[in-house]
Amino acid sequence: MRVLLVLSLALGCAFLVSCDDQTTADKAVEKGILIFGNSSEPQGLDPQLVSGVLESNIIRALFEGLCVEHPSENGTALPGAAKSWEHNDDFTVWTFHLGEDRTWSDGNPVTTLDFLFSYERMLTPKLAAEYAEMLYYIKGAEDFHKAKTTDFNEVGVKALDDFTLEITLRGSLPFLPEITKHYTWYPVPRHVILRENEGDIADPDSGWTMPGKLISNGPFTLKSWRINDHIEVERNPHYWDAAQVKLNGIRFLPVNNTYTESRMFFDGLMHVTYTLPPELIPYANENYPDEVRSELYLGTKFIRCNVTREVLKDVRVRKALALALDRESLINNVLRGGQQPTYGMVPPFGNYKTPRSVEFDKEKARQLLVEAGYDGTTKKFPVLKLLTTDRDVAKRLAEAYQGMWAQNLGISVEIEQKEWTSYLVAQTNLDYDLADAGWIGDYLDPTTFLDMWIEGGGNNRTGWFDKDFEKLLKDSEHVPDAGERLKVLQSAEEILMSEIPAIPIYWYTTNYIIDKRVKGWSPLLLNNHPFKFISLETNTE
Repeated sequence: MRVLLVLSLALGCAFLVSCDDQTTADKAVEKGILIFGNSSEPQGLDPQLVSGVLESNIIRALFEGLCVEHPSENGTALPGAAKSWEHNDDFTVWTFHLGEDRTWSDGNPVTTLDFLFSYERMLTPKLAAEYAEMLYYIKGAEDFHKAKTTDFNEVGVKALDDFTLEITLRGSLPFLPEITKHYTWYPVPRHVILRENEGDIADPDSGWTMPGKLISNGPFTLKSWRINDHIEVERNPHYWDAAQVKLNGIRFLPVNNTYTESRMFFDGLMHVTYTLPPELIPYANENYPDEVRSELYLGTKFIRCNVTREVLKDVRVRKALALALDRESLINNVLRGGQQPTYGMVPPFGNYKTPRSVEFDKEKARQLLVEAGYDGTTKKFPVLKLLTTDRDVAKRLAEAYQGMWAQNLGISVEIEQKEWTSYLVAQTNLDYDLADAGWIGDYLDPTTFLDMWIEGGGNNRTGWFDKDFEKLLKDSEHVPDAGERLKVLQSAEEILMSEIPAIPIYWYTTNYIIDKRVKGWSPLLLNNHPFKFISLETNTE
């Protein structure tokens, strides 16, 4: 079947070469419209209510935080809503100076009141923002979000004037500008949300993000949204740096079948794919060598364990499930995209030393299961369900897990596939046993992979927490020496991995295809390409 698929792709490409008609991608280049494969229908476009990469891609085109990504340099912050910023000696107080020429797409100025409103909205418990802990670095933010305090004036954000924002942190944070690039720190339009919500700061269902209502402050505005067909954005004439924006628009296509997406690229229907399925990597390398990309991607693939389930409360069971997976085999036979087997939760980068906590050891895995009382006679291991998305690669990966657990542990695991939004909701509601998942770093620091596992964290979704683990995370914010700080974080990861509420599988690479006419697109560890610097050129020589 897969041979036939590749053959059909080759025939389709041969047909394109033989005809003179312009493709959809050709016509889009002439119009300055980038066609972008974006995997699935987004959960939404409210920066304070989503948590996925595919949503981030669209929101990054529509909105802008205090700082923005550099198009080619990892870890470099450029001016966004803020034209400049400074900090005190210990990095606990930061002052951001907003540009007075920064406006919303309806022409209203972006002011410090928008930022105060946005952070208060994000932290208001009623909104139920899954990513609220991203703001916990702000002094008093966690207590306000957990309703331990009710006066937002006690949270460390202050408007010194209409265009000067002061942020006081709970600890030292030298890389705050990097964090403000994340959409959880973006401003949302106070005047629009209060109007649509009839004054309610935290109504999550007001519909303000729909076409005709959404007002944004980024390089593009929302033009159209047809469910399961496309989302299209167009140039924002009110954007402060409009002269830098080269594209006239971007069309995001929710194509969750990776074979269909690749065929669309080969047939001239899009410029950039979300991914490239493993079986087509050799074909693409041979036939499209200049368009294939395989790049480092700061992310970890893992399987969440719902520790509220009786069988998964036992850490020995969770460890047995982890030790029974042959990660090298998964990469070589299923993924084939240059991924690396994990041995911890945090990918090794910079000066951080990831603790070696996970390995493939089926004998030890069997022993742990017996120690947990599941010897196959007196106490039979129950059938578990593995939740995954409805994407084709996700199913094949789930089948590989299923086979390894059956072969190495003698246990049965059923696969349950859901479409993207239902898949996310099931995890949030702890309506699963095991969940195939992953995490892409939000900024270049180990805490982006550790902070999510705190009690009540919207992206924890396991039911697990540990007070000693959380104490070490907070202690790290008060360690002035960078090397010693990383050692504290390493100790925190050792606690996390000793309890293993999530089973690390591999460290990501990103494999995709990109049209040679797309310019200004450089490899980035977080894959957060700033669309304002992207262009389409007809001459690729």
